[in-house]
Amino acid sequence: MFAVVECGGKQYRVAPGDVITVEKLPQEEGQEVVLEKVLLLGDAEGVRIGRPLVEGAKVRAKIIEHGKGKKILVFKYKAKKNYRRRYGHRQPYTRLLVQEVEG
Repeated sequence: MFAVVECGGKQYRVAPGDVITVEKLPQEEGQEVVLEKVLLLGDAEGVRIGRPLVEGAKVRAKIIEHGKGKKILVFKYKAKKNYRRRYGHRQPYTRLLVQEVEG
């Protein structure tokens, strides 16, 4: 069984046992999270597509860790004006272990 869920404005295809990286969630490490925005549900019987969500479907996941992604460097520059700015950014994330797809 698999599902397509929305989390943090992005969509992920998940199945039990998958590890996914999503935008940072406010819960603590080790806690269980229920993702209720299930857009599609698939199994051996077929595929159920939500309009916009599948009724009664949930995905249970456990938070493995919180962290920060790789640093990206941003460089602003204006030609002939001696204007240069360089700064970095590390996007925070949460890594989830999908335990169960209900629906």
